[in-house]
Amino acid sequence: MLRFVSCASPKGLHRMAYWQWDARCGSPAGEGTVVCVHGLTRNARDFDALAARLSERWRVVCPDMAGRGRSDRLADPMLYTVPQYLADCVTLIARLDVDQVAWVGTSMGGLIGMALASLPGTPIARMVLNDIGPFIDPKGLERIAGYVGDDPSFGSFEQGEAVLRELMRDFGPHTDEEFRLLSRNYVIPKGDRWGYHYDPSIALAFRALAQMPQAELWPMWEAIKAPVLAIRGRNSDVLSLEVASRMRETGPRARVVEFAGIGHAPTLIANDQIVAVENFLSEKPQ
Repeated sequence: MLRFVSCASPKGLHRMAYWQWDARCGSPAGEGTVVCVHGLTRNARDFDALAARLSERWRVVCPDMAGRGRSDRLADPMLYTVPQYLADCVTLIARLDVDQVAWVGTSMGGLIGMALASLPGTPIARMVLNDIGPFIDPKGLERIAGYVGDDPSFGSFEQGEAVLRELMRDFGPHTDEEFRLLSRNYVIPKGDRWGYHYDPSIALAFRALAQMPQAELWPMWEAIKAPVLAIRGRNSDVLSLEVASRMRETGPRARVVEFAGIGHAPTLIANDQIVAVENFLSEKPQ
């Protein structure tokens, strides 16, 4: 079900879209709420396969972050940063009227989750970080900066999907049916052409930040108390093995799971990836 919530920025109000799957067992709220937040250029529908499975037991909520999918574009593109996304997610959780949530964050979604989980009184009780950590490998940052903001135009959906499949080869092998889950809500009609479902202006803030020294996020990591599952693509150029190992030994002492043959980032579509998330969320608090 598609819903909207109004969020505030220094330049006014904007609507954030979110997709909600009510739990199919018990009450619509199920055993709790799971919030799934996508990566930099992606949108909420990336989680369709995961949400379909998790909603057997939980209410699952997947927002389109500002400038992506069905959400409004921001009046000032320099606001496309984690502090604004964090504020929007706090507004969303308030709308959901819950005290605690489980969080699944892919890449940028994981950065937002770490920021929220590190705050006193955080609503995050359990967190899955998908191929992201407190330090981003510079090689990955450089690669992402090379394509973020691209605004191609295609003559057909099939042409756009073919280009996207090549760009996303690091996401690992997918069947045609599985990849359609990643393309059908990303390559969209734009007049008589087809293009990507995001605001290319998100690149402005990203590239400005990428040119600055990387922020020291390890103190934030140390402040996190919630149990963490860190998922890593074994070929990732964003979450290095060294950073993942340090995440295992410090702060919340994340449990680290790797998937072979995958770079940045696992799509959480394959059954073994979904099972890893599902099993972690099912664990009872110690």
